[in-house]
Amino acid sequence: MCGIIGCVGREDETLDVLVHGLSKLEYRGYDSAGVALSGDRVDVCKKSGKIEDLKGALEPRSIGGAAGIGHTRWSTHGPPTDANAHPHLDCSGDVAVVHNGIIENYQSLRDELVSAGHTFKSDTDTEVVPHLVEDALVDGADNEAAVREAISRLEGSYAVAVVVSGDDTIYAARNDSPLVLGIDESEARSPSEDSSGRSPRESNDERGPAYYLASDVPAFRDFTDRVVYLADGEFATLSADGWRVSDVDGNTVDKDVDTVDWDPEETGKSGYDHFMLKEINEQPRAIRQCLRGRVDEMAAQVDIGDLGDLAPTGVQFVACGTSYHAALYGAQLLRSAGIPAQAFLASEYATSPPPIGDALVVGVTQSGETADTLSALREARKRGARTLAVTNTVGSTAARECDHALYIRAGPEIGVAASKTFASQLAALNLFTLGTTRVDGKRDIIGALRDLPSNIQAILDESRAEAVAETYVDSGAYFFIGRGLQYPVALEGALKMKEITYKHAEGFAAGELKHGPLALVTEDTPVFAVVTGDGEMARKTIGNVKEVEARDAPVVAVTDGQSDVERYADHVLEVPETRPQAAAVLANVQLQLVSYYVADELGRSIDKPRNLAKSVTVE
Repeated sequence: MCGIIGCVGREDETLDVLVHGLSKLEYRGYDSAGVALSGDRVDVCKKSGKIEDLKGALEPRSIGGAAGIGHTRWSTHGPPTDANAHPHLDCSGDVAVVHNGIIENYQSLRDELVSAGHTFKSDTDTEVVPHLVEDALVDGADNEAAVREAISRLEGSYAVAVVVSGDDTIYAARNDSPLVLGIDESEARSPSEDSSGRSPRESNDERGPAYYLASDVPAFRDFTDRVVYLADGEFATLSADGWRVSDVDGNTVDKDVDTVDWDPEETGKSGYDHFMLKEINEQPRAIRQCLRGRVDEMAAQVDIGDLGDLAPTGVQFVACGTSYHAALYGAQLLRSAGIPAQAFLASEYATSPPPIGDALVVGVTQSGETADTLSALREARKRGARTLAVTNTVGSTAARECDHALYIRAGPEIGVAASKTFASQLAALNLFTLGTTRVDGKRDIIGALRDLPSNIQAILDESRAEAVAETYVDSGAYFFIGRGLQYPVALEGALKMKEITYKHAEGFAAGELKHGPLALVTEDTPVFAVVTGDGEMARKTIGNVKEVEARDAPVVAVTDGQSDVERYADHVLEVPETRPQAAAVLANVQLQLVSYYVADELGRSIDKPRNLAKSVTVE
């Protein structure tokens, strides 16, 4: 894995479009990049490192072709080297392949191909694919049949795109890894300039249709907003003459052409230094989008469509990473409404699922393509469970495969470390709880949700997080504690610190700190304590704050001022007073800002943290 782009029908602009698309996929995280163009021959250029390194390698070369594919790689098989970068070629150099996912039977295929005389030049699992295509071509198959034959032999997850010399066609297939087509059949196009300086032609001359494929829409969104989402087992062909999707037997599949409802400018930085800071600041708008048309405070009603008829008697959440923290939060909301609910790490659930009974299984996944979460949902469906996807991505695999979908409507998120999508997940899970259960104080909770955008904006305008970050940037480790709905926020605060600062950070349920982790607390270990309200949980958390204060650890209190925790804190990050459900969202914003400013002080690659990918499509 990580990012795929393909293009046909752009004539002499194909290379520019590919590089432009790759730059739009940088947010996914990667360690090498490459392109392949097909004309009379297949021209390939690939390089370890960043897109800029690939551009440097392309400068002295003149490569072209009517059909092209490109890839940004996040290493799974073999280190990030030029040889391991995609695209990969067959022995003749006539077949080029890019691939996301993991081919589970690659070793046996590789052994078979080596025994047959094929020579491999990389450590990757992907390289078996062009050699399989080559064998089928030698046996007399035409290009499409040869690619189909190769795909039929693969086991595992894949999104594959293939070009063959002398053929202005892209062949593509998917299984458990996302792939989307872009359809541009307008008579004139004026694409935006690539931020790298290598821009597609800007003239408005009339040209024929163009077609794209990618692992994610932003790769071609500057050219078209019309998309076709491929499903598992489907095969696509794209040429200047048109596009076709078929099943494994070659039968044409009728596909809907959807329209993406966000503007390409949403994937730009809009003057911010980093996408992450932009997306933190977009949270008021993201929450408004999530709530729009779904809440009526005066009537104390929430309208989430037919999801309101689900009436769950038990819920099992499955999720990973940030989405798992949202799932923990959602489970607490449901339990407080009297519904038995648990949150499970999807990777554990998929291999050792608990008894399901009549529970609704809810997959929380920003992309809708997270492999571990999809596996958990599929296991649940095998056992007869109803399933719901809470996702940001219309047309994603999770949205299509689940019985129901609840969209969080956050808009595109480019930074690898989730920010606005987490806030929107929390808002959406509140809507789900309010819309499907009996909750005390529903009108007040709806009012608190309605006030979230303005309260978040107040934090963004007044936060002292940057000063706190400057004070503790050189700390050896960071601890985050909270109780109740603030416990998932503590976990998320620690995860953000790890992801973008590369510093050691841990989140704990506040009462657990004394059961072992307290041994790690020193004067060089700032403790971020999330304390809102003035009830029993706040009082108990203050007791835990006193425990770390007695060990000389500096304390940063994230609080609404209702308790007296600030008396024991070295620094205070304020949040507006509100209902507990909304207070967690507000506290998270302060912790996001702290992590961002620590990372910025350290000069980290904030939008593209090392070793991480935006959408993890391998198990």
